[in-house]
Amino acid sequence: MNNNIDYGKKGEYLVARHLEQQGFSIIARNYRKPYGEVDLIARKRNELTFVEVKMRRNPLVDPATVITTRKQRSIGMVVKEYLASHNMYDTMTARCDVALVIQSATGPTIQYIDHAFTIDD
Repeated sequence: MNNNIDYGKKGEYLVARHLEQQGFSIIARNYRKPYGEVDLIARKRNELTFVEVKMRRNPLVDPATVITTRKQRSIGMVVKEYLASHNMYDTMTARCDVALVIQSATGPTIQYIDHAFTIDD
């Protein structure tokens, strides 16, 4: 497997574990559609959390800047499709979070942003 893919999978695993420790259930990983992908979909009560995970080695990266507007739009389309195809628009709320995993000599740390961006209607 490609080293970058392995590196990204490690970040997704760490974030999934972090979410589970916060009481979330992971209901999907790498949910793909032709127009985009969401790394993790987690559920806690009546809220679905769609999480974009980024791994970085540079600790100076601002997690608020790692997801481009274009990526936000593609994730938004995936979120809307997921809610519609699972008949969840009326029963669940949705949010989009970003998790930045910083790998350093002392080990990984997670910078997590709840409600990192909104989905355009």
